[in-house]
Amino acid sequence: MSDARHDESDPTDSAGGTDGLADRLRDDLAGLDGYRVALYATILTMTVFFLTPIESGLVTAFKTNPEGISSTLPFAPPPPQFFTLEKWQTAMAALGRGMVNSALYAVPATILSALLGSFAAYGLTQADWRARYKAPVLTMLVAGIFIPYQAVLVPLSQFWGAMPLQELLTPLWVLGVPEAYTGLVELTITHVAYGIPICMVLFRSYYRNVSEEMIEAARLDGATFRRVYRRIVFPISTPMFAVVLIYQFTQIWNDLLFALILVSTESSPAAPVVLILAGLGESMEGQDFALRMAGAFIAALPTLIVYIMFGEEFAEGVAT
Repeated sequence: MSDARHDESDPTDSAGGTDGLADRLRDDLAGLDGYRVALYATILTMTVFFLTPIESGLVTAFKTNPEGISSTLPFAPPPPQFFTLEKWQTAMAALGRGMVNSALYAVPATILSALLGSFAAYGLTQADWRARYKAPVLTMLVAGIFIPYQAVLVPLSQFWGAMPLQELLTPLWVLGVPEAYTGLVELTITHVAYGIPICMVLFRSYYRNVSEEMIEAARLDGATFRRVYRRIVFPISTPMFAVVLIYQFTQIWNDLLFALILVSTESSPAAPVVLILAGLGESMEGQDFALRMAGAFIAALPTLIVYIMFGEEFAEGVAT
């Protein structure tokens, strides 16, 4: 008897529970902000839009060529019969020399351009210059940002062709360094010179917000201009250094135009990774897309590592 009463009460409880759930769902939908829904939908769409090519390239790098690429969907992972790691091994072997060469000029060029840009910005914001002297220097540096790479390729080639750099670097050749590495020295100096203007502008915007009271207090205590920079300005510049280092390293590592002009051939012992990557996977039989995708991800790995290393400081510097 009690079981019967219990069975008869179940449909009522279930209906009440369903009605309550429907009411809560209606209340939640009524409380949604249309602007927030549109914002989230836009963010999700943009995320899918930007991540889809990366996902497609990544799965392509694990496919056999041409069977795996022609037999599977572009965005689908390869089935076991078309899965291979050979492309990654081949790409690593082909790009290893170029990765080392790129690091040999990208790392010092990044550090030097960041330091020199910081020095220039400090001098233009904190030094006691007359406006008629400061304005032309600032104008020339800012104008340097807007000079496109293509506009300087011929003058750059002529300039380095006239420079007796090989004679100046004779001690390196005596130590066994190949003379082809002259191109890496030229790339380093070129990227430093081209990077100083943008680094100066970024640091100047940061130094304009430095507390004047703190600088004046240090000067009243007898600190020299250089000591103020070394003890106060440089330590508080860590967030902006992270921004500049990530930006500069990415630009220098990925640059192909200067490498084509100053090194010119991927067979050179000094060929950077972007130059080798440009010809990777090309053959008489056609393009090896899986190999090229694997090479592209390997070549991009150092920039990702640099971003991870300075990610927190980068976010702080951008916010500042």
